Formats: sequence, C-alpha cells, structure tokens
Amino acid sequence: MLQKQQVRGSSNGSCLSPRYSPGSLKVCWRRFKFGLGFFCTCWMFYILYLMLTTHPCLHSTRCFAALVMGTDTSVFSSSSLSSSPGPTQMPKTDKISSDATPSNTTLHNIVFGIASSARKWKQRKQYVDLWWKPDVMRGFVWLDQEMAEPQSASLPQLKVSEDTSRFRYTFKKGLRSAIRISRIVSETFRLNLSDVHWFIMGDDDTVFFPENLLQVLSKYDHSQYYYIGTNSESVEQNVLHSYSMAFGGGGFAISYPLAKALAKMQDSCLDRYSYLYGSDARIHACLADLGVPLTKEPGFHQVDFRGNLLGWLSAHPLTPLVSLHHLDAMAPIFPNMNQTQAFGHLFEAVKADSSRILQQTICYDRLRQGSLSVSWGYSVHVFDSLQFPRELESPQQTFMHWRKTMTDQFMFNTRNVSRNPCLRPAVLFLDSVSTGSKGITTTYTRQTGASCQLGKSALQALQQIRVLSPNSQLNWKQSPRRHCCDVLPSSVNNGLEIVMRSCLDGEVIYPQ
Repeated sequence: MLQKQQVRGSSNGSCLSPRYSPGSLKVCWRRFKFGLGFFCTCWMFYILYLMLTTHPCLHSTRCFAALVMGTDTSVFSSSSLSSSPGPTQMPKTDKISSDATPSNTTLHNIVFGIASSARKWKQRKQYVDLWWKPDVMRGFVWLDQEMAEPQSASLPQLKVSEDTSRFRYTFKKGLRSAIRISRIVSETFRLNLSDVHWFIMGDDDTVFFPENLLQVLSKYDHSQYYYIGTNSESVEQNVLHSYSMAFGGGGFAISYPLAKALAKMQDSCLDRYSYLYGSDARIHACLADLGVPLTKEPGFHQVDFRGNLLGWLSAHPLTPLVSLHHLDAMAPIFPNMNQTQAFGHLFEAVKADSSRILQQTICYDRLRQGSLSVSWGYSVHVFDSLQFPRELESPQQTFMHWRKTMTDQFMFNTRNVSRNPCLRPAVLFLDSVSTGSKGITTTYTRQTGASCQLGKSALQALQQIRVLSPNSQLNWKQSPRRHCCDVLPSSVNNGLEIVMRSCLDGEVIYPQ
C-alpha cells in the first residue's frame, strides 16, 4: 500500500522534478499541448482584433460588410472611408474649448439682440436705458430701416436687419416682420464677435435684470446646446402657440454652439414653417428640427396680462427675476409715477441687491395677530389677521386677462380681491433704499389713504415699515427656500421694523 501511494504521488509530481517515471512524461506532454493550444487561440484572437480595429473599412458600414462577405474592397477609396462616419465614430458637435465651465461666464460673454423698429425705437429706448450697462455689456438693436438720429453711447448699437422678402409668410392677418425678427440671433452670430457664450433675444419693451440673468445662465454649460426661457402666463396663448416654446417678448437664451447650428440651417427652416405666426414660433420650430428642447427658467416673464400688476409683483415665484415684458400694457407699478419713472424707482433697489428683488418673505406679528408679506424692493402687504403662507404665495388678481375676456385662465393660482375695503390689506410701497455696514435698509410708506371708513386697527394704521436685509446676495445655486423674518417694535409712530434672516433648520414660518 505504501508503495502504491508513492508511485501515484510520483506520477502527479512536477515535470521539472529530477525523479520522474514514464507515466509522468505523458502527464507533462498533455499539459504542454493544452497550454500551447490556449496560447495559440489567444494569439489568433489578438491578431484578429488588431486587423479589425486598424482596417480602414471599420469606418464605413458598406466597406465593412464587403470585407465580411469576402468581396472586393478596393472600390472604397481612403478619402471616402476617412470622411464617412462609421458605427463606432460619433458625429462631431460644435463646442468651445475644453476649459469652458458653467461658472466662468460674465456679462461681457453675453450678447443681446433686441427687436425693434424705426417707428417704435424713439419711444421705447427709454426702457432699454433703464437696464443697459454700456461699459460691461454687448448687444445690438435690430431695426427694419435706417434712422436719422445719431447713435447713443449709452445704448446698444443700432443695426438694420437683412432683407427677408425672399421668404414665404402664409399666416393670414399676420406680420411679415416675424421673419426678420426670427433671424436676429443668426444675424448677430454672423457678426463674428469674440468670446461669446450666450445670445439673448428680447423686445424693446422688455426690461432685463442682467445680474439675475447671469446667475441663471451660470448654472448651465455654455459649450453645449441650450435653449433657455419659458412659456406664457396665459393658458390661451400657450394653446395657440406652444407650451414648449420660449415666448420671445420675455426673452430667451441660446448658447453659442446652438446659435452656430441655427445660423447654418435657419433660412431653409423658415420656408418649411411659413404658416407659423410669430418669430418665437419660428425659432422654436427650427430648434426642434435640431432636436433641442426648451429648458424652462420661470424668471423670464412674457407678462401676458394687463392693468395693475400689484398682486402679481407682490407674490413673485421663488426664482430670480430675469425679465418683464409688455411694459406698455401694464399700469405704472408705483403710484403717482409714469412707467419709466416707476421702473427707475424699482432699479434703485435692484442696484442695491438684484438677487433679492421682488422676493417674497412672509412675517407674522404675534402680538397683534397680523400677517405681513414683503415683496423686497417693491411693496409690503399688511393683513389684519393670520394668513397661511400657502394663501399668501398666490397673487391677488388685481390684473386683467390679455384679451380682456374672462374665458382665459392663468398658468398660476390667484386669489380674489375682496369687495369689502375693510378686508383688504394695507399696502405700503418702496420709498427709499440705503446700504450700511449692518445690511440694506428698504423703507416702505403708505402712498394712498385708507379706504375703510370703520375704525382702523394698529396694523391698518401703519404709515411706515423699515426692512433690514443682509448685505450678502441670495445664492440661487442652492435649493430654494424663502427667508424668514422677525417683526420688531419701531421708534417711529405708526411704524414697524422687520429683520430678514435665513430660516433655521426645521423652522416653521406660521406661528404655532
């Protein structure tokens, strides 16, 4: 038994052992043949891999099929093979340098294209003058014909659009100027300006808030295809045109590489969509042909409603204010001022802190059981009762529908204005703005007398409210959350002081 175990053990020993038997030679030979076969198989697969990955036919589907079938591949020239994209070669896209990141955009990298006409520019240039910064911004006002007046150094440069009579326009009772305006982004791109990240389209009766626009665009990579804006506030207008279209009056942004692609194909695209109404619909259609959807940013505002915008401006959504359109269709936003004066007054607060403009903060006076809604830089609404934040977030409908009918609906919830003047809130409007080491102080005063003839409460009798906010601007790259505030007694008769601050972790706004 011991001898058998030793023989069996020797037959399974190493082939390099000095003591081996004839049986161990057979074992070693079998191992050698198996290893040699495995090595040869791997080598054959490696050679085949090299042939496939380096053969020029890999970059042509037809040539690759001919190679597999064993037919002649000499008919495929090397130039045609190198120019045709194959199954493993991705098509090239227009990009800027690899160091382009979403955070390195400044106002200098944004170019505006403003749609106007020789007839309207004389009146509406005052709106553009409110927000334009000639030292740091670039842009052009595109007209339908030359103007005799000289170029102003404080406004964008005037340009005349190219002739568009060769394009078809078949929308009945529409305006052919839609074709001219739709080509503004492409014509601006063809000016070959350097260091451009974004092209912004807007109308001459639109007010932009440049620093807020910059904050919004800084979230996106300008080296990619982006079409940024939002649709109308009117359900009717969205149904007529498109829910997925950026309405041009409120403005929209197109990244540089997308503008480059649009400029290449837009003229042929315009003839395909001759039946559309407006310029923004044509741009939306051309970008759809390029496969680019709308990226919605709610801070762009078409403002498709009319009249007194007090209720809407006092309950702005929690997003940076980027633009306001249709200034001629709205009443002056401040009492006892014309529209230009009113927006000039608003921009006093914008210059102090553009990130906070119109941002709503809800406070409670626990002692007097009242509610205060602050629209920073614009107004303060004082309610003589405790109102839920959910209710105060909805605007009071002080405005009318765009078509002056009651058939339309808005894209947001509204609250009715009480017919009883004693149940309406007291409204105080921005009076002054001052900046100090402790923060920014905005003062709001009563502009109109009380309409309620009954006895006024202490809150209803307020004549002045001072709001202290931090010097630091809001960071819109963080998750959105309203600021909290504390109501303090004031040294001024019929006055109140409010201090804004970041809400604590888990803090509940409504008094419990």
